[in-house]
Amino acid sequence: MTKARDFMTKDPQCVRSSEAVLDAARRMADLAVGALPICGEDDRLKGMITDRDIVVQVLAAGKDPRAIQAGDLAQGEAVTVGADDDAEEVLRTMAQHQVRRVPVIDGHDLVGIIAQADVARALTDPKVGDLLEALSVD
Repeated sequence: MTKARDFMTKDPQCVRSSEAVLDAARRMADLAVGALPICGEDDRLKGMITDRDIVVQVLAAGKDPRAIQAGDLAQGEAVTVGADDDAEEVLRTMAQHQVRRVPVIDGHDLVGIIAQADVARALTDPKVGDLLEALSVD
């Protein structure tokens, strides 16, 4: 049975909750990614920040991305999956919460990220199509 750790992107980079949103945006550009996990000073996952969050909640709202901290954009508890969760559980979690990227944790440690593209590359099951459809509904 395929586990989350089998198709996750390993060793994700975090943005610290105390870092400026501008720094998070620059890191996303450098890494060519659309989202980063937000980690506290204790290295615990606090949430996710996306390029869309930056545009909508900071730039479009007329806020200064140098003055807003990444942690200010973390909303509630992050949706996660466990490293040993099976692929069906990962798909179910992503569809239920309508998230395109989900952090993978092992205990309390962030060990990876699974993005929609990782799912599409790793799994040939028809459920992949179901996930894409679930994430595309407004």
